[in-house]
Amino acid sequence: MPSAADSSAGSVSRYDGSTGEQLALRFELPRVVAFDETTSTLDVAHKLGAEAAEAGTLILADAQTAGRGRHGRAWTSERGAGVWLTLIERPSDLAAIAVLSLRIGTALAVSLDGFVDEPVALKWPNDVYVAGRKLAGILVDARWREATPEWVAIGIGINVRPPASEARAVGVRAGTSRLSILDAIIPGVRKAAGKRGPLTPGEVDDFARRDFARGRRCVQPVDGVVRGIDARGALIVDVGPEVVAVRSGSLVLKEEQ
Repeated sequence: MPSAADSSAGSVSRYDGSTGEQLALRFELPRVVAFDETTSTLDVAHKLGAEAAEAGTLILADAQTAGRGRHGRAWTSERGAGVWLTLIERPSDLAAIAVLSLRIGTALAVSLDGFVDEPVALKWPNDVYVAGRKLAGILVDARWREATPEWVAIGIGINVRPPASEARAVGVRAGTSRLSILDAIIPGVRKAAGKRGPLTPGEVDDFARRDFARGRRCVQPVDGVVRGIDARGALIVDVGPEVVAVRSGSLVLKEEQ
């Protein structure tokens, strides 16, 4: 049964005709809570995380009234227009948490290749692109008790159809069902969340093959030419006299100004 935290965030509902119990069985998860509308699936995840929700608890919404991305930016979450979800996980490895958004992005790219007509690309630190336009975004938001992570909320937004207000957005192939997208992405996302340590050389190479920004000039977080990422998830930028590793901020390419 939904908890008080579930019902306070919006109306608990079916998702594309399926109940939460049916979806939990379908995706092999301990719990799925689905909403017709909520503020943000991240809000619900943090309430449930504080109530000791199991790792693998999934929150879905048909629409969000206050979806958000990094640095508090709004994410357009129109009814039925995308897959809006947050997955609760409980990793304990700090090095893995530091690169989790990159691992999630690579897992999403592999899974979403089958739903679009061109290869899926990645933009540090948390964006998924197709043909130069944004298909999906990731927000990894941890809660800590002193220096120990208690849970991590992995927020993912995927455009099924691009919002009319976003000229640089793209959706998946017409006719794609949201449940088929969830079938494809959940195993890979959970596997990525269960990995430990920094990125392996193979993972760095996997990101490099899909790196949207590699070789392009950026103006933020520093001015230079993007050379890739390192094992700890930093953005590597050639700024002229030296090559620097940037560990925070947003990547803005010169062409995007």
